[in-house]
Amino acid sequence: MDFHDSLKIKMHFFVKNVYEATKDFPRDELYGVTSQLRRAALSVILNYIEGFARRRGAECKIYKNFLDIAYGSLKEAKYLVYFSFTQNYLNENIYKKILAQADEIGAMLFKVNK
Repeated sequence: MDFHDSLKIKMHFFVKNVYEATKDFPRDELYGVTSQLRRAALSVILNYIEGFARRRGAECKIYKNFLDIAYGSLKEAKYLVYFSFTQNYLNENIYKKILAQADEIGAMLFKVNK
């Protein structure tokens, strides 16, 4: 398995864990934090996949732009995970697990965007 496949798999499980964790969020957050966190998590992998599909060489500006967007969405998701933890929507174990996944993905995105 190459680097890009490994990164996509990590992103997939990040999204899956975010969706699973948000199932138990308060109903009144369905159109607030729940929706925003899910969209941010999905945006990470969707922008990565779209950028990867459009790349035309290692220095392609379009690809790097999509990587930047994916990284920004990851940062957004990380804040929303933190916010959800402080609101007691997430327990500490799930919070740490999702945060660790996000940190690993962030490091990989940084590495590929050099």
